[in-house]
Amino acid sequence: MSQTLDLSFFHLLANKGSLAATARELGVTPPAVSKRLSALEARLGVRLVNRTTRSMSLTAEGELYFSHAARILTQIDEVEQLIGASRATPKGLIRVNASLGFGRRYIGPALAAFFAQYPEVEIQLEISDHPLDLTTHGFDLGIRFGTLPDAAFHARKIASNRRLLCASPLYLEKHGVPQKLSDLPQHNCIFLRQNETPYGVWSFTDGGRTQNVKVRGALGCNDGEVALNWALEGYGILLRAEWDIARYVRSGRLRLVLEDQTPTRADVYAVYPQQLHLSARVRSLIDFLVDRFRHIDNLDDPGD
Repeated sequence: MSQTLDLSFFHLLANKGSLAATARELGVTPPAVSKRLSALEARLGVRLVNRTTRSMSLTAEGELYFSHAARILTQIDEVEQLIGASRATPKGLIRVNASLGFGRRYIGPALAAFFAQYPEVEIQLEISDHPLDLTTHGFDLGIRFGTLPDAAFHARKIASNRRLLCASPLYLEKHGVPQKLSDLPQHNCIFLRQNETPYGVWSFTDGGRTQNVKVRGALGCNDGEVALNWALEGYGILLRAEWDIARYVRSGRLRLVLEDQTPTRADVYAVYPQQLHLSARVRSLIDFLVDRFRHIDNLDDPGD
């Protein structure tokens, strides 16, 4: 029996979680599945599964074998897709990393919709408060914001996205409305620390030039939802992505300030490691995201 068939067999067994379910899937008897598993364990020289008459669980070696089996089988499928990529239906595993807020609100629903359209794909989404290294963690795709200086990655823009200054009417009535950038240091600004951006420095562009403004404030956080809630409650001025505040601006809970100024953009990109050939399924997912986010929430839309 070939090693590839062994990988496929064990991957199925681990997913089904029982000898009986695996036997039904393969159209054989449970003793036949047990015999095949024993032969695989004998060939490898380790026990892969702890099994009783009622249950089974993977050993540490079984977990390792299963994780590598999933990746290897996906790569084999990828090779087959590449041969006929123009006509291939997306299928196989796609691992995606995205940020907390955007991942929850947009990427999660988008991946579910992609799966609904292509039910032969398997999707694993990992949401994190900072970007994870795609190569180290084995991701096929990462969703990133703003400039992408790392030459080790390819990137495709999937959505336009501005950063905007905003505050609640309550804060502006109490502390006044800033009229120019030099007024910002006199206001309580809410800091959102993400990635490696300088703390307490907001950047603006004017005719291709970048102007950095040092601002002050008593509240800072690395979570966008917390920072947004502080702004809604009247604690200060916030610099935040348009997709996150547009609905509150439309409802009047937040007001834009210094609208004639242009903070550095936070366009959304799908990135993937250069050394990996872009598989048919990942290419299809990127195309899907570009089309889906053509009308991402912004102030030009009518709103929710």
